[in-house]
Formats: sequence, structure tokens, C-alpha cells
Amino acid sequence: MPTLLAVVHRFRLRARLAFLPAAIGAIALSAWSLPAQRPAGAQSTPNIVARLDADIAAAANAWKTAGLAVAIVRNDSVLLSKGYGLIEVGKPARVNADTRFAIGSTTKAMTALALGMLVDEGKVRWDAPVIEYLPAFRMSDAWVTRELTVRDLLTHRAGLGNADLLWTATDYSAAEILKRIGNLPPSYSFRSGFVYQNIMYAVAGAVVEAVSGLTWEAFVEQRIIAPLGMTGTVTSLKKVEGLPNVAAPHGVATGTLRVVSNRAVDPVAAAGSVWSSVNDMAKWMRFVLDSGRVDGRRLVSEATFRAWLSPQTVADPATYPALALSRPHFFLYSLGWFLQDYNGQAVAMHTGSINGMSAIIGLIPDKRLGVYVLANTDHVELRHAIMYEVFDRLGDAAGPVKRDWSAALLDLFAAQEQRTAEARRTAESRPVAQTKNSMPLTQYVGTYRNATFGDIVIAQSADTLRMRFANGSPGDLVPLEYEVFRIRWSDRSRNEGRLAFRPDGTGRVAALDWSGHTYTRVAPPR
Repeated sequence: MPTLLAVVHRFRLRARLAFLPAAIGAIALSAWSLPAQRPAGAQSTPNIVARLDADIAAAANAWKTAGLAVAIVRNDSVLLSKGYGLIEVGKPARVNADTRFAIGSTTKAMTALALGMLVDEGKVRWDAPVIEYLPAFRMSDAWVTRELTVRDLLTHRAGLGNADLLWTATDYSAAEILKRIGNLPPSYSFRSGFVYQNIMYAVAGAVVEAVSGLTWEAFVEQRIIAPLGMTGTVTSLKKVEGLPNVAAPHGVATGTLRVVSNRAVDPVAAAGSVWSSVNDMAKWMRFVLDSGRVDGRRLVSEATFRAWLSPQTVADPATYPALALSRPHFFLYSLGWFLQDYNGQAVAMHTGSINGMSAIIGLIPDKRLGVYVLANTDHVELRHAIMYEVFDRLGDAAGPVKRDWSAALLDLFAAQEQRTAEARRTAESRPVAQTKNSMPLTQYVGTYRNATFGDIVIAQSADTLRMRFANGSPGDLVPLEYEVFRIRWSDRSRNEGRLAFRPDGTGRVAALDWSGHTYTRVAPPR
């Protein structure tokens, strides 16, 4: 059989990626049945792990994360499961292997697996229309409503742009969010692209509930968490509150690392609401690396397991800046997993990012090698560095000269931040004449409504406009150019954004554009 890379080299041109998934799938899936191989090299595994342990501790300091936890699994053994740093800055409690963190979007693989279990029972078909299970569900396009399948829910190709405002800054219930999806206009043609988003996974959770008679949370608890013995894992922020040994989320505001508020993912739970520890996620990795078995017993059929990890669609390499250094020949999405190659090996991985929390899982199936990282600081990309370092040191793969991944990614993100800061300074140094708005501030005041997302209220305080969206943090509007304003949020851990008013041509304002959506003024100004 030709090597994975030899096959992929035939398909290097991006224009021909449309038929890459099937080609890779035929090769990459064979990795899941290959026997484990012994590590090569002079160093013993305990020595390699001890060095990794020391390097992770040093890197955690270099990245200035509050706390970190790492689990490494090979074959059916846990090589490392350990915490580093603090549960909360300013307090003495330290992270250990049982500290609970939000695992974010690494939850998605559990949701896909839950549906796979229902496929095994004959209650769900991957390619059945969603309305077969949720008759009232609607997309904005009637044809897409008819054609949207369960598989589409899990592969970020349903034609929707990012619609996270429906749950990140509102009080909408899960049922209300599903109803409002019907108002979302498509941002690209159905199945023609890849836009990562969470809303379709909320719909997938609703399918689990409709078919099984259990809530998504109860199904995952009873059918996945309990059989794997993940006793420290819970399925929502609501359930983790009040429990011991829970990491506090952190972010950097005005140059200082501080505690930030937890963001509840519960309204779209199936997309990323699970809280767990690296001890428990080591059990999850062992289950996946043993092709869906626990203690020798299958929780899913072999066919469903293979479908779970089979390529479905081409993903966007811009999703992860670290790919600029690892340079995979392919980057795809399966059912709750990203798939790529690294040093000639097929890799399944996924990240999770929630306010103040970061996670990553990375698996090399044919080596039965896995690594899981949890951090209680926003977007700590040390997670990618640890994953690649584990692959380099324990994966026994021939490839390019090994690098210091922590240093390389620190440099990469420092350069990225410098470019962002320079662009901001350039924008802020524009001549004052260009920053004047064209109408009196009173003309912008009012309520602006979007049928899907709700209301934005613009008020005036002295010589400043203030914006509030739903239940979110308010922000001051700083003039940039004519009708364009920069949003400076009261919550300084939140990135600044832009808002543009739309004049109606008569000296009044008809609407505004924010975060890719238009909000129409509810009533014209007096």
C-alpha cells in the first residue's frame, strides 16, 4: 500500500481538494486498525515523559497561563496526568489532574458519538433529513430545510455564518435559538464551503433528545460518561457550580491576567458545555484509541466508529495559525473532529475555547498515542505546542528537524499581535478631520432591531454614544470615520469591534451594521 503522504501528494493543488476527502479517507482510516508500535530511540519512555513534564512546566510560565493540566496516553497506559499552576490567580490552590475545566468544543465529538449510538440502534440515519426527527425545524431557505441532513449538522457546511450572538449575548432558551435559526440568511451556498459555528450542533443535540427521549445532557451522562468511568465530568456550567476543584477562567485585560466571568454554553450545550479533568479525558482518549471500546466492550459498532472519524469536508486552514508551522498536506473535518497529517501520520484533533478557558485533544491513532491539554486562560496556544511536542517525542515518526514548539509559537503569535497593534495604532492616528461623524449624536440615538438576534439600543451620555446589545456588556462608541464607530466595551477583556450606521439620505439614520448583521431602526427619528 502506498504511504499516506504519497497518496496526498497527488492532490496537492487546492483546486482539486473537492475529491480529496474520499481519497484520504480510504487511506487514513486504515490507521485505526494498525497495531501499536514500540517507540524507537535511545531514551526510555519514562525519561522522555520526565523531560516533557519539566518542559511543560517551564512553557506554562513563558506563556503566562494561570493554570494548565496535561494528560498523555499511549496504548492503554496513561504516561502523564498532571496539573501546573494555579486554579485562580492570587489564591494558593494549585491545579491537579482532577481539576475541572470547561472542555469547550472538544464536546462536539461526544455529540457526534451520541448520534452514532442512535445510528447503531436504527433510530437515526446520518443522511436522513433533520426534519424527519424535528418536523418543526426550519432554515431560511425552504429547499435547504428539506435537504439538510444529520451529517450536515456536524460538518459546518450548512450555509450559515457564525451565529454565536444567539447564545453569547442573549437570554434565549435552547428552544428559542432553534426557532430563530429560521430567520438566519445563508452566508454561502449550502454544502459549498466551511464556516465553523456552534448553532448546528445545538440542533444535533435536539435530534438526540427527540429520538432518544432523553435530554442531550442525560444521554451523554448515561451512555458515554458513566460507562467510561468519568466520575468527575459534568455536562453544564450549572452542574459544575458549587463543586470543589474547579478552575476559574482568566483573561488579559489592560496587560494584567485576571479572573473573567464564565460563559454558559448551556443554551447550545451539545456544542461545548462539558466540564472535565485531564484524568477523565485520559479515559476518553483511551476509549477512542481502542476504537470505541471500554474494558474490551464496544460502545459503538466498528462501522459507526469509522464513520465518526472519516473525512467529510475540506476545512479552512486559517482555523489554526499553528498550521502555518506544522504545514499539513490536508486539513479536513469529520464528525466532531479535525483531521490532518503530521510527519507522515494521520492525526485527529480538536480545540475548545470558551471565555477564559482553552482545550485541545490530539490523537495519532496508528501509534495509539494521545494528548489532552486544559488551561484556565483564554486562547493559550501553548496547547498546540504541547500537542506537537508529544507527537515529536513519543510518536516515533520520521519527519523534519524537530523544533522548540513553545518558542516557535510564542514568536508566531507575538508577531501576529504586533501586526494587530500596529494596525490599531495606524487607525487611531488618523487625522481628526476624518474621525468626525456627519450628523449630530442625537440622530443616532434609538433602538435597532434584527429579527434573528434582537435589539441594539443606542443612547447618548453627554458627548458620547453608548451601545447595549441584549444582556451583554455596554460599550462606548468612539468615532472613526463619518458613520463608522469603534466599540470600546466596558468589559475590557472583550475585543473592540466596529459599528456602522446607515443614513437614509435625508439626514437621518435608517439602520446599523454590526458583527456581520444589519439592525433596522424600529422607528424613524422625530
